Amino acid sequence: MMSDDMLSQDEIDALLRGSAEPEEEVEVREEIDMSEYISTMEEDALGEIGNISFGSSATALSTLLNQKVEITTPKVSIIDRNYLEEEFPHPYAAIQVKYTEGFSGANLLVIKQSDASIIADLMLGGDGRNPSGELGEIQLSAVQEAMNQMMGSAATSMSTVFSKKVDISPPSIDLMYIPEGEGEENIPNQDLLLKVSFSLKIGDLIDSNIMQLLPLHFAKSLVDELMNGGETEAEVAATITQAPEQAHATPQPVHQERQAQPAASTQQTPPQHLGGQGMQSEPVNVQPATFSNFEPTTLGQNETNNLNMLLDIPLQVTVELGRTNRSVRDILELSSGSIIELDKLAGEPVDILVNSQLMAKGEVVVIDENFGVRITDIVSQSDRIKKLK
Repeated sequence: MMSDDMLSQDEIDALLRGSAEPEEEVEVREEIDMSEYISTMEEDALGEIGNISFGSSATALSTLLNQKVEITTPKVSIIDRNYLEEEFPHPYAAIQVKYTEGFSGANLLVIKQSDASIIADLMLGGDGRNPSGELGEIQLSAVQEAMNQMMGSAATSMSTVFSKKVDISPPSIDLMYIPEGEGEENIPNQDLLLKVSFSLKIGDLIDSNIMQLLPLHFAKSLVDELMNGGETEAEVAATITQAPEQAHATPQPVHQERQAQPAASTQQTPPQHLGGQGMQSEPVNVQPATFSNFEPTTLGQNETNNLNMLLDIPLQVTVELGRTNRSVRDILELSSGSIIELDKLAGEPVDILVNSQLMAKGEVVVIDENFGVRITDIVSQSDRIKKLK
């Protein structure tokens, strides 16, 4: 039995709770309801615009780094500028791209500094497996050039999508670490920003994300121009500053064929000009390629004489990017902007056919304004002669 002058455990707990200092209130972050700002159709259209433009960027980056590159699965979200530290908790590299023709606006590409150091190492001739981890002036310039090529290719794709010339200025690059207040000034000065996050894979070196930040009114103006022919950016901004309303009247649908295969763009987009649309920077230094040694083939005298008689006969040389099979229904449903997935992966060698016979494999290059093919593997001379028979 407990005496009258002793406190029970419940009374002790009550006293402790009463004397304890009040806990600090934790600010609860309110989730942004995207439907108040953009409709589902607009969200899909923004993802598709990014999918197409970054699909061609992946091809350009793959050629530049000599690695298989995949940029797929766009995820669209709206972020509040007051919560940037939660959105970007790690050190990043921020690449700012401004449009000089076609659109009036800018966007910001954000990648982790660890990923940027691997890209820099590959650009500077390394294998990307033991990067220094530091992004000095040389490394930043290398990453800037890689992004330059990517966004130039993306601008070319956007020119096709929007049926007008789209040009960009050379991108600028800065380090960004929001928890320490570094680089925050590069983020668009808007309360609400639209973020499109892509899955980024480079060989077996990088499996991460690359993010695109745009002012919300600029993103909505892109969608409006794609679907309805365009509303001025100022009008779109005025609409956003008003009280959020429900989704707009149903716009015309995006091509269904493209929506059905959003991840295919990195695999079938033809290689773009490495300089990109409107690139102003100096061309990247390309290292000489190392080619395999082929054993010389000795032909008999009769074969040599016969070959000399045929040297002036014209032959049809075809470079094949890839193949696919489609039903009659699929062909009839094709329209401008539709995407056809091929059986080749981005970065794989293309086939070189002579009179429909496989003769070699190579990689696509750009010579001045024209495409070309650098041969990386070729059948022996005797086999080539046999295939021409």
